[in-house]
Amino acid sequence: MSAPQASMVLAVPDLISTSYFPAVAAVQLGIFQEEGLDVRLERISPVNRCMEALRDGSIQFAAASAHALPAAFPEWKGARLLAALSQNMYWFLVLRKNLQAKKGDISAVKGLHIGAAPWVDAGLKKLLADAGIDEERDGVKIGPVPGAFLGDNMNFGVAAAKALEAGLIDGFWANGMGAEVAVRSGAGDVVIDARRGDGPPQARGYTFAALVCSDAFIQARPEAAAAAVRALVKTQQRLKADPGLASKATQDIFPAEQTALIQELIERDLPFYSAEISRRTVDSLNDFQAAMGLVKAPVAYEDAVATQYADLWQ
Repeated sequence: MSAPQASMVLAVPDLISTSYFPAVAAVQLGIFQEEGLDVRLERISPVNRCMEALRDGSIQFAAASAHALPAAFPEWKGARLLAALSQNMYWFLVLRKNLQAKKGDISAVKGLHIGAAPWVDAGLKKLLADAGIDEERDGVKIGPVPGAFLGDNMNFGVAAAKALEAGLIDGFWANGMGAEVAVRSGAGDVVIDARRGDGPPQARGYTFAALVCSDAFIQARPEAAAAAVRALVKTQQRLKADPGLASKATQDIFPAEQTALIQELIERDLPFYSAEISRRTVDSLNDFQAAMGLVKAPVAYEDAVATQYADLWQ
């Protein structure tokens, strides 16, 4: 083990969440430190601000939605994906329970007010369009969650679940922790889980959670970037071997209610814990970004992914 280097920051747009958990656990369990990196965790929301901080050099790594990289790096110029935190789109559509919507019935959103965070909402908008639902024609309102201020002390999924319970929205599109809180409170039902096959088949490939780094950092500190990938892969493997580590990783940063849930939720997600980013994954990402107007042209695989670290993914 090499001596720890200068302190670095890894930012996530949502902390009390399952979305970026392998990166959070890598910090909290000391696995970055094992790889010689002194990394601290910071929450920066929404995700475009996270990418802007990466661009400006105030953070060194971001654990975030792959499709959000152009928010601060137009046409993918200046940053790359180091590895996948997990595979497939990881958000859930939850609707208030008294609607009695059936699992997989996307049409149940018609006429409803659905809460979604900036950039995250693109996944829902595209899913609805691919399912033949027109927001204007079908009266679907997708927008902010009342009271869910996306500052440093708020986490969107949990805030959305509380807003649903209070009757401020009809549903939300957010992470697995928010979905679980809503279900357990009796306020909502999960209607769409795209990662596991609900909705249009292409929806699962719109985006995914990734570890992102600037080209400037990779050029200046290639070994640090490699160490970060090794730490991520080691974390994914350890969680698979011992899911109980999830509770250990969150005991100092999650409220008790969410700490009690995290192991079960991570166990559900373990089949998706792979660091690989395939060409097919980037092709699907390109299709999604182009359809949503996030890029003018598809990004080449080699321009999107730091392929020099691909041998570390396994």
